[in-house]
Amino acid sequence: MFDCSSLGIPKVVILDRDGVINHDSDAYIKSAEEWLPIPGSIEAIGRLCQAGYQVYIATNQSGIGRGYYGLTELQQMHDKMQQLLDEVGGNIAAIEFCPHGPDEGCHCRKPLAGMIENIEQHMGCSAHQVPLIGDSLRDLEAGLLRQCQPVLVKTGKGDKTLKKIINNELWAELPVYDNLSDVVDALLTGEFYASTNHAGA
Repeated sequence: MFDCSSLGIPKVVILDRDGVINHDSDAYIKSAEEWLPIPGSIEAIGRLCQAGYQVYIATNQSGIGRGYYGLTELQQMHDKMQQLLDEVGGNIAAIEFCPHGPDEGCHCRKPLAGMIENIEQHMGCSAHQVPLIGDSLRDLEAGLLRQCQPVLVKTGKGDKTLKKIINNELWAELPVYDNLSDVVDALLTGEFYASTNHAGA
């Protein structure tokens, strides 16, 4: 599968949802009313889209499999997100979600890479070196499986994740930012690619 950057199509970013775009909860986000964006995240996605990026989401939603909410409620959350994005010129190219619990043996639940593989099908090329922005270790691990460039934000579970991996050499050069808005600032100024040695990726 071709590397996206070699095809001259718009650049791509893959986002986790809970803890990156919206506030997370240990009790799960179960409705559109509970779905609340992290300050600056909606505007950040809008800026990416205005700069020619395609933005995809890959999100574990085991609350569906656990019976906490259904597909209707999930769609209502995503409709709310898109309505907010409409106001800032943003759009999500595709949303991949895994409804399964950790013991169901699926291929899509992160840290496995099934959702990223599906996103690659949408893109028509590989996610090689594409920034994958998450707040949990499983986000980062899923990104590595498809040779993405994992990026950690400190929102959501990000601070806890950073403490887990701080002494792990595997993640010694992991880009870490306070929030999605800061990642987007770095992407749009070129500082991100310069610091990760992926200029032009």
